[in-house]
Amino acid sequence: MLGIFLGLAVLMALAYLGWSIIWVAPIAAGVVALTGGLDLLEAYKDTYMGGFVAFAKDWFPVFMLGAIFGKLMEDTGMARSVAVAFTKLIGTQRAILGVLVSAAVLTYGGVSLFVVVFAVYPLALSLFREANISRKLIPATVALGAFTFTMTALPGSPQIQNLIPMEYFQTDAMAAPVMGIIAGIIMGGGGYFYLRWREKKLVAQGEVFTEPKEKNEMDQPDETPNFFLSLLPLLTVLLTLNLLDWDVVTALISGIVLIMLLNVTMYKKFIPSMNSGAGGSVIAIINTSAAVGFGTVVREVPGFANLTQLLMGIKGNPLISEAIAVNVLAGATGSASGGMGIALEALGSKYYEIAMNTGISPEAFHRVASLSSGGLDALPHNGAVLTLFAITGMTHKDSYKDIFVVAVLIPVISVAFVILLNTIGIL
Repeated sequence: MLGIFLGLAVLMALAYLGWSIIWVAPIAAGVVALTGGLDLLEAYKDTYMGGFVAFAKDWFPVFMLGAIFGKLMEDTGMARSVAVAFTKLIGTQRAILGVLVSAAVLTYGGVSLFVVVFAVYPLALSLFREANISRKLIPATVALGAFTFTMTALPGSPQIQNLIPMEYFQTDAMAAPVMGIIAGIIMGGGGYFYLRWREKKLVAQGEVFTEPKEKNEMDQPDETPNFFLSLLPLLTVLLTLNLLDWDVVTALISGIVLIMLLNVTMYKKFIPSMNSGAGGSVIAIINTSAAVGFGTVVREVPGFANLTQLLMGIKGNPLISEAIAVNVLAGATGSASGGMGIALEALGSKYYEIAMNTGISPEAFHRVASLSSGGLDALPHNGAVLTLFAITGMTHKDSYKDIFVVAVLIPVISVAFVILLNTIGIL
């Protein structure tokens, strides 16, 4: 079992240094294989690549279509249209709420986190300028809307972090809706009130809006597509996935087709956008598949039985051990989907068996896995966090402590709270 922890330490350390998990994960898997008595070459070619390929086979269509959907929403101006409408509705005096809601609506509608950052940042800059709020809070505000409750908590979300557990627990995207909504309220409400408190504290310290040194606001057109038409593709994905119970692949295709029909005059943009989205999805699926491959090797070494016994031996609700496993692995990999993929690939069948033999529903295990993936994943080496800083022009020193509170601390508290409610029989 020491070899498993050593492999995890290698994975975490190298990921934190910014090295790509695509080649770091096989190295860490090699450490696990060697210390676990497996043949190194066989462990890589058969075990590791078996897990890698199996995950890619199951999930590549979702990654690819989701990325294409988001890119088309961005390039047609529809994502910006939705964001602009919500910020205007809420008003500049509630700039933090406007940015938060805009990011949340786009993410819950199926737009990828990275696209949301690009779409919302120019609006955030404008709103924070008018409200005279320090730019230090922009990264945390966007992170709260895009990286937390809409990604993992709200039932029906088409984000991959809510979809991966379906395969392991025989559930759907609406799994454990009450548990998800309660956790979502804690994340969204708690994060918002924290940011308002921070805003007042910064103002009291004399910290207000300052113009970025490099005006990388990204040129945006003055005119955007009609808001109601722009909202239709988001609603289409959500409704077909959850109300009509379509497969997520079919739901995403329906949204993509609708975007193109509603923007037929922009047909020249379609091919470049789809090429760009598809290309970006390859890196995303390979990153997550690499992490899952590591989990497959972990599952094969003799020490895994001891690790399983250790986790399953945690006293109390078995949801606690699931939350710990997913959180720790998401933190180690710096990836919500990657960490959850490792945990469920290694332990998903065990938790499903527990669900079948106890009074805890598989839906609860689904929701806790999803919620837990969005906790420690947002540590400083997380790719989305690094992208957010790059786009906003802020640094870890400027803004990470606020991201930590809204995207790490409060989500972890929300998981603990819903597990407590489940333990005492309320959920």
